[in-house]
Amino acid sequence: MKINNEWKDYQIIATGDGEKLERWGDIVLLRPDPQVIWHAAKPLHTQVVPAARYIRSSSGGGHWEFNRKVPDSWIVGWRNLKFNVRPMNFKHTGLFPEQAANWATMIDLIENAGRPINVLNLFAYTGGATVACLSAGASVCHVDAAKNMVETCKVNVELSGLSAKPVRYIVDDCRKFVKREIRRGNRYDAIILDPPSFGRGASGEEWKIERDIYDFLKLCGEVLSDNPLFVLLNSYTTGLQPAVLSNLLKLTIPKQGEVTAYEVCLPTDEGVVLPCGASGLFVSKGVQVSKGANDNE
Repeated sequence: MKINNEWKDYQIIATGDGEKLERWGDIVLLRPDPQVIWHAAKPLHTQVVPAARYIRSSSGGGHWEFNRKVPDSWIVGWRNLKFNVRPMNFKHTGLFPEQAANWATMIDLIENAGRPINVLNLFAYTGGATVACLSAGASVCHVDAAKNMVETCKVNVELSGLSAKPVRYIVDDCRKFVKREIRRGNRYDAIILDPPSFGRGASGEEWKIERDIYDFLKLCGEVLSDNPLFVLLNSYTTGLQPAVLSNLLKLTIPKQGEVTAYEVCLPTDEGVVLPCGASGLFVSKGVQVSKGANDNE
């Protein structure tokens, strides 16, 4: 597994009974987490009173309950990077802090490449990986079907002082965009994929990860440069174990290299780790992956 221990503005205080009690900067939130199948010693909302709690509905979805006034949004930092977070629909905050483990790896790979790196970030959401790659000196093409998520990425890039860096923002269905890039002859040295389990593109195109990811990875192989650096594939779908991601990359990436796959986790104050998904990483032959803050546990 991979865990990044560099967060100062994010902390999991306690877990139990399907929820996690988290500190985001100086604001504590209580959110559901399906991986938390153990019981808490005492109800989480009594250990530290959260500013807001996300309550699931029995009919699907849910809503936030606020115990005190919370800003519409606020800023948290990781290393020298800044991110805008806020209570959003479906329990989200606009940032997945466990991905810091992958940000650190990508930063090391880009900084040690010794050449310009052109990154394609697909299903790029609010741009945590985009900001990390820009900070390491890469150029980035950020693609997501949701305009509001792309706009939030622009805010994060600006907050981190990276607005002058080479970045393209694309609001589009990822499959359609990759097909156009193939026709245009555009190529990328690194590709990041963070697909949802299910989603719809800008024009209503349906995406199901179990059905579509293999063919999409094959397609992405066609926009890799002749000398690629890495391909990173993330999954939050419980059924897709690290070995599945490893197999997918080995079967679809048409370049020589090494593939590793691992759980991505977060530490908690209780001394247990919270699993947050899985990642598969392809790096080209001869490329060394640094460890340090992301040592496999």
